[in-house]
Amino acid sequence: MTVKLAVLKSGEDVVADIKELVDEEGNIVSLIFNNPVAVKLFTKNTVVDSEKSNEFSVSFSNWIPLSEEESIPVNQDWIVTIVEPVEAVKKSYEERMNGRRTATADGRTDSDVNSSNEQSDTNKSD
Repeated sequence: MTVKLAVLKSGEDVVADIKELVDEEGNIVSLIFNNPVAVKLFTKNTVVDSEKSNEFSVSFSNWIPLSEEESIPVNQDWIVTIVEPVEAVKKSYEERMNGRRTATADGRTDSDVNSSNEQSDTNKSD
């Protein structure tokens, strides 16, 4: 599984198992997003013992909730960048795909990833 985080021109962040679809000449025709989920980041500034810190949580939801397809072709023109997600997001996504997480009726799993700068060095503190 090649789990990546794609940032789209629409401003959406999508985590998926991303593969390239190539033609006979080896040119990339499009990218295939397998099991894509939209990712929303929520941040909260806190003060503990007069030290400021940022905490964040991530919520997953079905990227195209009205589709039953699990593999969705995406035109390269719509992709701003593709990056490696932070380990906590990647692990949570993989657990979700392995059926360890259950979604609510609207396809969301709230607070799948919670972190603070005390727990993870992926957060930025003020």
